[in-house]
Parts: sequence; C-alpha cells; structure tokens
Amino acid sequence: MWEFTARDERDTEALGTALGKSLAGGGLVALVGMLGAGKTRLVQSIAVALGADRRLVNSPTFVLIQEYEAALPVYHCDTYRLRNVEEFLDLGIDEILQSPGICLIEWADRVATVLPTDHLRIEIAVTGPTTRRFQISANGLKSAAILAAARDAIDPC
Repeated sequence: MWEFTARDERDTEALGTALGKSLAGGGLVALVGMLGAGKTRLVQSIAVALGADRRLVNSPTFVLIQEYEAALPVYHCDTYRLRNVEEFLDLGIDEILQSPGICLIEWADRVATVLPTDHLRIEIAVTGPTTRRFQISANGLKSAAILAAARDAIDPC
C-alpha cells in the first residue's frame, strides 16, 4: 500500500498524471470515497494524462458509463445509482473489463465482489477543505507494477 497526501487539486492532478502514464498498458482502478472526495477529479487527471480531452471528462452518475478517446479507450463508470451488482453486470461491464483499455470505477466498493482480482484500489479521504489522503493498494502483479511506476514518478528517490 502507498499513501499519498494531496495538499490541493494540483497535487491530486500530479497523482492522476502519474497514474495515467503508469496505466498506459491498460488496467482497472477501483475508486472509493465519500461524495466530494475527489474521485471524478482524479479520473479527469488520469484520462487527460492518457490523451483524453479534459472538457469531456465528467461524472457519469446519470449515464453510468462514459468512454473517452485516448491512447487507449478510457471507460469511466459510476455505480452510485445502481441498486445491486446485477445492474452493474447488465451494463456490459464484462466486455469493458476484457478490453485492452483502462477502466476507472467510482463507488467501486458497491461492486467489489465482481471486479477482477488484479486491480488498483484507491480510497480517498477528505482531510481538510483542500486536502485529501489517497490510500492506494495493488491487488495483483499488473496493478503492483502500475503502482510502483506511479509512485516512482511522484517520488523517484
């Protein structure tokens, strides 16, 4: 596990950029945090680092899944409004998870039982008006390599 403290949105953007570059080979990121924690802000930074248009990256709360054109397809899912895991599966998530793209899932704790084992889990805690604590854990070889690359990009020492 790696813990990263963001003092402001610039730090969150730096983390997202490092993660985005580290996800260039694909992967799954499960995001967990209360409303307003910064899940969508982090997703925006990840997607932009991969080449997505910042103006198009926003919360998919009402559409549930958005796809952004980037170096690899970026799928942004929001499970907040889903009643159960079956509704998540009915969205065709299996196809997305099998794709060579990147899948970023907000409120991932609601669908954790059906996520592939190998994924990054990012828990975001609000620690002040502009500060956030990101606890990032890798659950598999691919996600461990992604985490190590992102960590090295932020703190190369």
